Amino acid sequence: MLRLICALGALTLLSGCSSAKQKSSKVKFDKELVIAFGSCDNQKIENLLWDDVLKNNPDVWIWGGDNIYSDPYNKYKMIGDYDTQLRGDDYRELMKSTEIIGVWDDHDYGLNDGGVEFEHKKESEQLFYDFFNEPKNSALRKREGTYSSRTYTSNAGSVKIILLDTRYFRSPLTKDFGSSKRYMPNAYGDGTLLGAEQWKWLEQELISSKADFNVIVSSIQVLSNKHGYEMWGNFPHEVDKLFNLITTSRAKGVIFLSGDRHISEFSKININGLGYPVYDFTSSGLTHSYEKFNGEENPFREGKVIKQRSFGLLKLNLETRKVKMQMVGDGNILLQELDQVY
Repeated sequence: MLRLICALGALTLLSGCSSAKQKSSKVKFDKELVIAFGSCDNQKIENLLWDDVLKNNPDVWIWGGDNIYSDPYNKYKMIGDYDTQLRGDDYRELMKSTEIIGVWDDHDYGLNDGGVEFEHKKESEQLFYDFFNEPKNSALRKREGTYSSRTYTSNAGSVKIILLDTRYFRSPLTKDFGSSKRYMPNAYGDGTLLGAEQWKWLEQELISSKADFNVIVSSIQVLSNKHGYEMWGNFPHEVDKLFNLITTSRAKGVIFLSGDRHISEFSKININGLGYPVYDFTSSGLTHSYEKFNGEENPFREGKVIKQRSFGLLKLNLETRKVKMQMVGDGNILLQELDQVY
């Protein structure tokens, strides 16, 4: 009910409601945890998908980044943009029934394609936490970067969701002046995506994880690495570091969720020594998509690219160890589906 009050408040109430306790992460489920997620939601455009999200009764909703479009940064504009998002009728219904967590990307960070150089990142971080109703005295607010994790447990097993911050510490990108692509990969070893402290944290999160599935949320794509926009592939040494960590940590059932691209697709890789395939499920965008998409190289793609507005569903069955990944469009239409047993 408190979330609903926050959503209905005036602009000045947005910060005031943020002092309330965050909704408990002790989601009750039996054998299957249902996660819905999506990215690229422009608060100025009607989101036609919230009613479809509600029909699927997710246990958790994950914002995948670009949760509002509020760049270049202006504090009061960003407060208003978040408030607009909170006022949506269907989104208020989702807040009442579903735990809501998430990551940010550049447009809700406050600087298009921005990284470590953004001068207002500390201020925008606090507004990000206001949106998620994080208590004012939360330890998360005192730490630089918006990374965190949640573990969801039932008698059948558990799922850990790891939320990465791919903005706060990210080194400058290398512009590609020799082709039509926006960026080219940095020289191997040059720069960082997560920063030293977040890397240490992620290592401990995976090494210590006893979960049956470890869902890692990245605002930008992890596997697709040929399109020339923002991606993990712009830091090839960081990709290798990530894959090595997944293997050496022996973390079970690692699945990536990503956004940013205004298209939805599945990507898959078999990492040497891991014993199971790793998927990157990209879902984007919620209010607008790349409808003129006519193809791009992705050596890891499974299935086809979906270019209409959609959201993702991830259904994790802890009894059978079966995962169902679904892309869902307006009218609750199933656009593409993929199953994997771990």
